Amino acid sequence: MKRYKYLLLFFLAIFTLQATAQQSSAELKKKKQALQREIDLLQKGLNQTSKSKKLTQSQINALTAKITLMEDKIAVINTEMKRLDSQITENKNTVLSLKEQLAQLKKQYAAMVRFAQKNRNGYEKMMFVFASKDFYQAYKRVKYLQEFSQYRKKQANFIMGKEQNLNEKIVVLDKNLKEKSSLLAEQENEQHKLAKDKTQQAEALNKISKQEKQYKQDLASRMKQRAAIDRSIKDAIRREIEIARRKALEKARLEAARARAAALAKAKAEAAALARAQAKARAENKPVPKAPKVKEPEAEPEKVAGNPLTATPESAKLSSAFQNNRGSLPWPVASGSITEGFGRHKQGQATYDNSGITITTAPGAAVRAVFSGKVTTVRPAMGSYFVLIKHGEYFTVYQNLHSVSVSPGETVSTKQTIGTMSSSGSPELQFQIFRGISAQNPAGWISR
Repeated sequence: MKRYKYLLLFFLAIFTLQATAQQSSAELKKKKQALQREIDLLQKGLNQTSKSKKLTQSQINALTAKITLMEDKIAVINTEMKRLDSQITENKNTVLSLKEQLAQLKKQYAAMVRFAQKNRNGYEKMMFVFASKDFYQAYKRVKYLQEFSQYRKKQANFIMGKEQNLNEKIVVLDKNLKEKSSLLAEQENEQHKLAKDKTQQAEALNKISKQEKQYKQDLASRMKQRAAIDRSIKDAIRREIEIARRKALEKARLEAARARAAALAKAKAEAAALARAQAKARAENKPVPKAPKVKEPEAEPEKVAGNPLTATPESAKLSSAFQNNRGSLPWPVASGSITEGFGRHKQGQATYDNSGITITTAPGAAVRAVFSGKVTTVRPAMGSYFVLIKHGEYFTVYQNLHSVSVSPGETVSTKQTIGTMSSSGSPELQFQIFRGISAQNPAGWISR
């Protein structure tokens, strides 16, 4: 019984490993397809912008991002090949094992057939039975002859099953080898493309170095515009914080006024009761009770304790829900690639900061809210628009929109369209997340 239990566990483990390998293979193919979609999107944008003779930083960023994606894709292909090599080795060993088992089974079956041919005469079988010492031995010999015949049939079926299994494994192995050949060709093709793009990148960087003065001026102009927009965004956030602070302070003052009114009413009632008690004591010639010390009423609050943006239960709940979705927020566009990350960047000898991430997307792409919240600001900026959405103590910003479909004060839901990108060129969405006025790295918040 134990032996069968161990065999069952062994086959279950093999099945689980095979299922895991298949799942991992499917995940790798899915990842490779996703990377290729991003590469195609960037290449489409590069094809459109390459018509312009003037090289821009956006083109260089897109080219750099494309090279990174291609390197990631090659890494995925290498992982696929390693996994496939493991499967090929495993299947080769299985084929060899099955061939050995089949040869042994055929050898045993041939021996049984020769034995059966020697004893096929019915008279000899009868003599074999009648030569028994007693009835019990005769019965056992009859059963033996019957079981031998049945066993021979089972062995024949078992050999056929083994042959079928062997043929199936050979087909799988052949498929593995063809797939490996295809992956090798794909890897070679991707490496060739990568080398070409790296050459193009080197030429672009060389061009920038030759025209460094012009690019420094362009960068300074672009950074000046970005700084102006960032100041406008932070001013809008500060206004929201101030509005929340005033509301919280007004609420606290109202609650304090109610508390004072209740305390005054209670004091009046206690004074009236004391006056009655004192009059009664005098009439009965008893000690007159003294008035207790009156507690000074609390002054109106001058400031709000804690974060005013989470002062209400609703805003605190929304802020907590946003925080709990860190790493799984949807992208603000359906398809795109991060072409400039968060933080400090260097271009030539100049450095600049990006308080969000730049996502290159498709022309005319719909821009979506990454979480439910309230639109607080919609404002034109440098020929485009930006939208600011409040999520408790968090804010999300969507810059460089060509058109906007929401208004200040409007409540939006997750993935609701709030505007669209430009329908020409290679549009770049500037996406930011703030906690209060502190910039967060959006790459750590959106799903990978």
